[in-house]
Amino acid sequence: MKILIDTNIFLEIILEQEKISEAKDLLAKNIEHDFFLSDYSLHSIGLLLFRKNLHEVFWQFIEDMIVRSGLLMASLDIEDMKQVIEASQKFRIDFDDAYQYTIAKKYGLTLVSFDEDFNRTDIGRKLPSEIRGS
Repeated sequence: MKILIDTNIFLEIILEQEKISEAKDLLAKNIEHDFFLSDYSLHSIGLLLFRKNLHEVFWQFIEDMIVRSGLLMASLDIEDMKQVIEASQKFRIDFDDAYQYTIAKKYGLTLVSFDEDFNRTDIGRKLPSEIRGS
């Protein structure tokens, strides 16, 4: 399965939040699935960690998730921004959710997120616990 992992999944782990175990269990299934990270998520994580003066944590995230684990990057072109706007208006979702939605649609990815706002879209979302592995 080709999966777009939403920003909040990574933040659960990085910030050691309540759903850390569920997020880690998902990432352990990287051998069975192709995991994707949007450029928006990467930049959002960097922004948050830089604000907390956690520059090295950001670099460690890149090394662990992209370099070692083989997480694939997905991005949108300028031409795709019209679809981001349309998704935001149609489903009443914020820019970040509309961006993730548009990437999932463009590349045919299953969106995995803790964010319930995606339930209003035509593609919905899956929780990490709903992704099966061996």
